[in-house]
Amino acid sequence: MSSEIPRIQRVISILWPSFLTSSLATILFFTLFDPVHLLAGTALAGLSRMGAYTIGFFLFWGLTTLTSALTCYFSQPCDDNRRRAHDGQDDNLSSAL
Repeated sequence: MSSEIPRIQRVISILWPSFLTSSLATILFFTLFDPVHLLAGTALAGLSRMGAYTIGFFLFWGLTTLTSALTCYFSQPCDDNRRRAHDGQDDNLSSAL
């Protein structure tokens, strides 16, 4: 039996917390700042509030997805990376070490 976590489970473990965090960030941000005032004088001044909320949500989701993915990447033990490098599985990593 393999102890490897399925790919879909790894993807969901990154996307779901980032979705929840970006939802909260969007609510808090747009509670404090009105998108009409933020976009006044820009090329997006004609954008509706709902459009600004949508763009803001996806920007927050992208940012929190990146931070969740980096957290998962950096939480891997270093010994596994070195072992792969010495086994010849990752030539770039072995040359860096």
